[in-house]
Amino acid sequence: MSINVVAVDDHDVALVGIRGVLADSEECTLIGGFSDVDSLEKFLGSPDAPAVDLVLLDLRLGDDSDPYMNVTRLRELGLKVLVFSAMESPFYMRRALLADVNGMVQKSVDASELIGAIKTAAAGATYATSDWASLIDSDPLAESIELTERQQEILVLYASGMTADSVARATGLKDPTVQDHLNRIRRKYVEAGRRANTKVELYRRAQQDGYIRGPVDH
Repeated sequence: MSINVVAVDDHDVALVGIRGVLADSEECTLIGGFSDVDSLEKFLGSPDAPAVDLVLLDLRLGDDSDPYMNVTRLRELGLKVLVFSAMESPFYMRRALLADVNGMVQKSVDASELIGAIKTAAAGATYATSDWASLIDSDPLAESIELTERQQEILVLYASGMTADSVARATGLKDPTVQDHLNRIRRKYVEAGRRANTKVELYRRAQQDGYIRGPVDH
């Protein structure tokens, strides 16, 4: 039985390429291509919509949607999701990795690897080969600093331009508590050999680690 695949990608050339690859396969069928998750969800809501086994999802879409939210929405619809992207953005990669994806594949892979990844993900397994591990190991996120959810929240607000007092009001925390979190964040970076003494340095570290958008994310 053929695997029914839909692709979410706002580049027509990419959709044409996916259609061509899957057309040559007896194991996979592309039953639709969509520029965003909203369009796909509308399609799935129609009475005569075919069953979908897997979604190929690009990380960066024209509507500037959050990969984490996109994956979450698709998973809530009961769909399996395989990220198919250029993987050039630490910010978008981090957001996708935080969600429950069935794997991530670079757009530079050959047809046979893409088909293999689709089959693995459609079966409910996680596509995580040595090549995928190498991708993660070679990505800037491999050296990122792991922060608690609260520390991430404070870093994002502070590095994005808010004062410590403003962060305290926005989070409902006391000023000393925010300062304590900021000191802990700086200490983690310094212990990893990465300067983070000034606000500018913290801003750069937050960009590098995918906590806030960097130059390639706009």
